[in-house]
Amino acid sequence: MLTARALDEGGALANAIPGYAPRPAQQRLGVAIAETMAERGALVAEAGTGTGKTYAYLVPALLSGQRVIVSTGTKALQDQLYHRDLPKVREALGLGLRTALLKGRSNYLCLQRTELAKGAPVFSGREQIAQFERIVQWSKRTRRGDLAEIEDLPEDSPLRGLVTSTVENCLGSECPFWQDCFVVKARAEAQAADLVVINHHLLLADLAIKEEGFGEILPGASAFVLDEAHQLPDLASQFFGESVSARMLIDLTRDAIGACGKVAGSLAAVSPAVRELEAAIRLLRAQCEGLPQRGTLALLLDHHADMPALVRTLDAAMAGLAAAVAPMKEAAPEFAAVLTRLELFQKRLRTWAEGAPGLLEMDAGDEASNEHAAPTDGAEDDDRADTASHGEVRWFELTQRGFAFSITPLDVAGPLRRYREQSKAAWIFTSATLAVGGDLKHIAWKLGLHEPRTLLEQSPFDWKTQSLAYFPPGLPEPSSRDYTERVVAAVRPVLEASKGRAFLLFTSHRALREAAALLAGGPWPLFVQGTAPRLQLIEQFRASGNGVLLGAASFWEGVDVAGDALSVVVIDKLPFAAPDDPVLEARLEAVRRRGGNPFLAEQVPTAAIALKQGVGRLIRRHDDRGVLVLCDPRLVSKPYGRVFMASLPPLTRTKALADVQAFFDPSFAPEPADAD
Repeated sequence: MLTARALDEGGALANAIPGYAPRPAQQRLGVAIAETMAERGALVAEAGTGTGKTYAYLVPALLSGQRVIVSTGTKALQDQLYHRDLPKVREALGLGLRTALLKGRSNYLCLQRTELAKGAPVFSGREQIAQFERIVQWSKRTRRGDLAEIEDLPEDSPLRGLVTSTVENCLGSECPFWQDCFVVKARAEAQAADLVVINHHLLLADLAIKEEGFGEILPGASAFVLDEAHQLPDLASQFFGESVSARMLIDLTRDAIGACGKVAGSLAAVSPAVRELEAAIRLLRAQCEGLPQRGTLALLLDHHADMPALVRTLDAAMAGLAAAVAPMKEAAPEFAAVLTRLELFQKRLRTWAEGAPGLLEMDAGDEASNEHAAPTDGAEDDDRADTASHGEVRWFELTQRGFAFSITPLDVAGPLRRYREQSKAAWIFTSATLAVGGDLKHIAWKLGLHEPRTLLEQSPFDWKTQSLAYFPPGLPEPSSRDYTERVVAAVRPVLEASKGRAFLLFTSHRALREAAALLAGGPWPLFVQGTAPRLQLIEQFRASGNGVLLGAASFWEGVDVAGDALSVVVIDKLPFAAPDDPVLEARLEAVRRRGGNPFLAEQVPTAAIALKQGVGRLIRRHDDRGVLVLCDPRLVSKPYGRVFMASLPPLTRTKALADVQAFFDPSFAPEPADAD
């Protein structure tokens, strides 16, 4: 087979890529992928760290003679794959295939919105103005318009929203910059390419659009390869749901004011309606004080006696702005776009409110006076009332100054299955973390797959020699008040033995902050999540040589620090999802209704995969060495702990601190006592 020969000793990759070494697991994975592509089948494949899965899927993808779409978990991985790995493999194989990189529209400069921002009072200070000027200068020389080209533009910069478009505010072919649009150009390149590299967000956006009957973003393909596929079910829940937020509405009011520059005299009509909507947003958020960060619709409405009236006021203010904008929609496409977004957001608000019967119902007089409100239909209400209790959950989330109202489906297997079947394509789902206790059934069920082909390839690293799993003795249950304090006390001697060089991974920001305070002033430089951008913290950690980095959820995966800079990974608790998450609560209730055990069927498998991600930060290369510190005593005291341990690499285990100290002392390395 072509794939096997290309990946083998003396093959195309070995001859062309310096340092390439054939790996049996990589070859088996590559062959399985090639066969699945030829059969137009489905494959679920876990390939442990070090297997070389990127080359294992790029080789058969390029040799297949088919159009292939490769989707990654993050934009950073997408850029790495397209700019580093793909050119190497394509050149090694001697193929002149066309390739394309395609991202969501929020990654590309929007010339129209950038032009609008030039004359709008939207900047909060000199630094933002200077940054905006750099963007304007860059816009004159960029070919792709990809904001990733601007190195000093943070991912969370508010400027991104000002210079990019969304589906809702894009003017489409009505835009005066349509011929030069970077999004249009990128999609045209993708349509003409043999292999397109995208990310899961874009893949799911395409799927959601197809579900709604609105065409597609991506070109048709004969094969889809999804790397980091463990992320897909949770991401799909976001895309198949819908939400309306304070930020969306505030952005909309800014665009409404900006559009007034296109139509003389419009500001006098639009400004009062904008102020009314902004006041409704502020008042509703102010009355949410005292609520948890997330909760159900019912909890929100029960929190404050006036909350139902405040939601109705928000709805009325949206309708008021729609009425003010409507007469100008023919005069300027910007006003037409604002009106379309208003109608969409009001429809979302009204659909969300259907979970509380009567909340936004209107009598005939109200209906006549509110022609721009989203329509409701009795039959749809009956259907929605049923799905509200069985198929989806309505909930809210609070930010420092805003809120979001969301509807999230509880099961995404159905839409994923329909998309896959309609595509008539091969589908390959791969990741280093898919199996739970050596079994791939859980992820296959989540992805809507019925008895797919499966492959489980262990990491080729010698985990027993390269690593040591330390279970600090005597730690209390994680619910104990002093748990984090006890964890830090147990970890200190490990850090002394390793001379820092550690990741401390936490399941909550509260525990992270407490640990940071306890470790402050120590002999190791501390890098704490939230004090600087994520990538900056990682680079500073690498450069320090003896740093200790404290991170929460976003540091458990997608962080690659190979070599001596990272020699210890500490995990404070098993990463069970927050018990007050309304979406999780609804999923657990759905499992109960089916007669299952929600803890074992939902919480344990999800946490096991998350734990594997955290553990995977430790050993990234064949010459790495390190200690994994697993602090949660439930791993050995609870029956379900066996599921977690069976999901991890074959680590040598110990409860003795002396074994850890010996691991870092090259002069002496005793045989560790087994933790069991």
